[in-house]
Amino acid sequence: MELATGPVFSRGLLPVDVKNVKPNSKGMHSLPKPVMVVAPTEEGTYPVIVFLHGCNLANHYYEQLLRHVASHGFIAVAPQLYWMTFIEDDSRDVNAAKQVTNWLAAQDGLQFVLENKFKLNSVKPDLSKLALAGHSRGGHAAFALALGLGNPMIKLALKFSALIGVDPVAGKATGCQVPPEILTFKPRSLDVGMPALVLGTGKGPEHVGGPPCAPAGVNHAAFYDECKPPHYHFVAEEYGHTDMLDDDAPYIVDKCMCKRNENGTKNIARQSMGGVMVAFLRAILEKNNEDLKAILDNPGLSPAILNPVEHDLA
Repeated sequence: MELATGPVFSRGLLPVDVKNVKPNSKGMHSLPKPVMVVAPTEEGTYPVIVFLHGCNLANHYYEQLLRHVASHGFIAVAPQLYWMTFIEDDSRDVNAAKQVTNWLAAQDGLQFVLENKFKLNSVKPDLSKLALAGHSRGGHAAFALALGLGNPMIKLALKFSALIGVDPVAGKATGCQVPPEILTFKPRSLDVGMPALVLGTGKGPEHVGGPPCAPAGVNHAAFYDECKPPHYHFVAEEYGHTDMLDDDAPYIVDKCMCKRNENGTKNIARQSMGGVMVAFLRAILEKNNEDLKAILDNPGLSPAILNPVEHDLA
């Protein structure tokens, strides 16, 4: 069965280009952090998603996932945040994400990059349709930003309308959360002010010789349970915490850090998570919920097993 408004689990019809932009590159005066921009190259005006990478990871490890999303008509901006091996605090990432968000609308912001780096004068970002997403601790940082945490002196100039956590993680255990602590362990206690999608992995809580990458109690299940409606929850049952990363992610990241699917089918994880992200973004940013409703009614449309699949619109 093909979904109502396009096969979201397959690569979209739009050609996509990727540029990595540094703050010290020509014309970039207010860019606070390096960014990877993934954009359709066909003429049009597209919603924008800001994507925050996970702990000890790089923004370019998510290029294949974000190419999938962008090919369906979205522009993704993924800042390179801090390397956090010895930093047990996400506040710097929250602040940096705020600064990158404000840069989007600057004179040398996203439109400047599209025109001068991509050479795409006919591609426009629609900053009135803006989503925030993050993986792992980047998911935690995204939720913290949505909750208004971080440096109160840094005011957001733009408003997010949708929030996505890709296997978000809030710490090592229920008694060891990463600051700023956001989980309260009370249902519906997090008022993020917008619809939220929480994607999880079945193998994230499993051990692989050390602590699990997405420990029970502080992983996707807790984020979904504590989010105020409307919220959605999809779990890729047979996949692990880093299975949505690019095929050429470093060996130690791809093979050693987290429990993973052993069948070499990361493309299925990316297609499934990317497809659900596209369906959610279409529903919230473009007011077209046909694809999301189709997946909720029939999770078997996904290439990967999605279990559980749940949502609460109350």
